[in-house]
Amino acid sequence: MLEIRFHGHSSVQLTSEGHSIMIDPFISGNPLAKTTLADIRVQYILLTHGHQDHILDAVELAKANDATIVATHELATYLGWQGVKTISMNLGGSVTLPFGKVKMTQAFHSSGVVLDDQHQIVYMGMPGGFVIELGGKTIYHAGDTGLFGDMKLIGDRHDIDLAFLPIGDVFTMGPDDAIIAAEWIDADYVVPIHYDTFPPIKQDGEAFVAALAEKDIRGKALKPGEILRLP
Repeated sequence: MLEIRFHGHSSVQLTSEGHSIMIDPFISGNPLAKTTLADIRVQYILLTHGHQDHILDAVELAKANDATIVATHELATYLGWQGVKTISMNLGGSVTLPFGKVKMTQAFHSSGVVLDDQHQIVYMGMPGGFVIELGGKTIYHAGDTGLFGDMKLIGDRHDIDLAFLPIGDVFTMGPDDAIIAAEWIDADYVVPIHYDTFPPIKQDGEAFVAALAEKDIRGKALKPGEILRLP
């Protein structure tokens, strides 16, 4: 059994057989979040890229849980300096962890920490996504990305049970491109992410799921705090 808890934005918690991992924790700064950091128990934290709406709570969550952060080398190094355990990896690479395997895929976006008080932006390596093997399932979290042709290759190379795809537009692909991505990836189930959190990325998740259904693709627009279970 795989339990998926959606924490809003791109924050997804995956739990199976005593293992729990969090992808892109953004709870304290998310106005739609229904969970507090104190309620979350994880062993690993996976980060797709270095923007604040994906890493804001990573260090605090890692320290509270003695969890290990998995990220690109630049981002892992930056966070390691803040006193947390990290595993560095990069696009195309994979690591085997106690719960299963994690492979980092490419994403077309940007990645950096903005230091407003210093008027500086610190480069945090390339953005990415993850293909995760956990609980007998294969999960694809696309991260923040536009549509790109190699999504077909990701779908061809992996038998994906569940895909998390951004639909917010403006900063990532919008619903129309995400429908194409869903077709190329050919996942059994699709969940939209990275939308509604802020006004510029307001989207209709239910309309997206209805558009998926027209393509004979199953999907669900999870609300923050909602749980989905896959047997």
